[in-house]
Amino acid sequence: MRTISRRGLLGGVAVAVSAAMVSTASAALAQTAPDPGSVRPPAASAPLRLSLPAPTGPYPVAATELHLVDHDRPDPWVAAKPRELMVTVWYPARPTGTEPLAPYLPPLAAQRHGENLAGMLGLPAGQVDWAGLTTHARAGAPARARHGGYPVVVYSPGGERPRAEGTVLVEELASRGYVVVTVDHTYETPVVEFPGGRLETQHQPDLEPAELMRAQIRTRIQDTRFVLDQLAVLDRGGNPDAGGRRLPRGLGAALDLSRVGMFGHSAGGFTTAETMLADRRLDAGADLDGSMAYGRDDLGEVAKRGLDRPFLLMGAGLIGGKPYTHLDAPDWRSFWANSTGWKRDLYVPEGQHYTFTDHQVLLPQLDAAFPLPEGLVTGLIGTVDPSRIVASQRAYLAAFFDQHLRHRPRALLNRPSPRHPDITFVR
Repeated sequence: MRTISRRGLLGGVAVAVSAAMVSTASAALAQTAPDPGSVRPPAASAPLRLSLPAPTGPYPVAATELHLVDHDRPDPWVAAKPRELMVTVWYPARPTGTEPLAPYLPPLAAQRHGENLAGMLGLPAGQVDWAGLTTHARAGAPARARHGGYPVVVYSPGGERPRAEGTVLVEELASRGYVVVTVDHTYETPVVEFPGGRLETQHQPDLEPAELMRAQIRTRIQDTRFVLDQLAVLDRGGNPDAGGRRLPRGLGAALDLSRVGMFGHSAGGFTTAETMLADRRLDAGADLDGSMAYGRDDLGEVAKRGLDRPFLLMGAGLIGGKPYTHLDAPDWRSFWANSTGWKRDLYVPEGQHYTFTDHQVLLPQLDAAFPLPEGLVTGLIGTVDPSRIVASQRAYLAAFFDQHLRHRPRALLNRPSPRHPDITFVR
């Protein structure tokens, strides 16, 4: 699978990085899959069942998928097709008690995801029940009514990663009173499952890394803006689903599109910043360990121009032996200097790139059942305490959007907190 930049576009769950930016050891970790025979299967014969931590907000959560088709835009990766996307809308709900829990991944995508991950991590085939992994959201439950609706937040995943990998943070925001929309970027993501069980797999051109990255970010920006357009249709009482599938009761009324934020991991963080530069509908954004450059000396437009609206940077680990913060990373340094809006830079010294994804809670479960090669897990999520850092990420991300979408000042954003010892404020 193609590799470009650790913090830009990442192929596969293992950290895949360019030789110019990281150590040989890290690159070797990404490129060398362990021998499946060296990994012990669990003692039980049944496949391993994984779980996600429950959201902590006051509202029950529900989720529904939408199939969106942009008939005005040809797909940039596959000729003679309109651009089509799958998104999931997560929202505060009033469940009836009959709705099933929404799956982490649709069934066929779950199977393909499990096969891909088994190959990359050297796990025995079929030993992890990815299809049985559920979220805490009730599928299609009625939206919880609220006068004026809830602020909306868009989530864009890391490069070549599925939208599901932000579920731990996304569910938390929904439980705290946000409508969150997660987006798969079709043909960049390894597999996207559409209604009826149709699978669309990765289809990318053979371009130089920087040019491919430019094309991917450009496509992601267009995808995000189209999603915002379709949310406006939903807000007006329409049904943007291409198949006209029934929407959960009250979903359109749950959106408050006068307050819209966005966040993303890795390439999704870059997408967030660049989309904010292009689209004034986004009021605030957060970048979770994502580069704002196409190469060492090739900064993105947003790094060169900055933003005039609130923005949160969260980084982890080292690049070239230096912390990934605005004090040391040239792209973030330029963005910081050129941005006139409210900004914060939070750093997780003991974390790693995938600390900001669901891998922070899933990989330790896999490692406990199938002891993985030494250094693999720490190379992906670091040595930070998983439950503690997940709680911290949830707290800071919610505080950020509370302050800038709900206009409720949060003291947590002003100074370090003893409740979150893994988070360093970078001044």
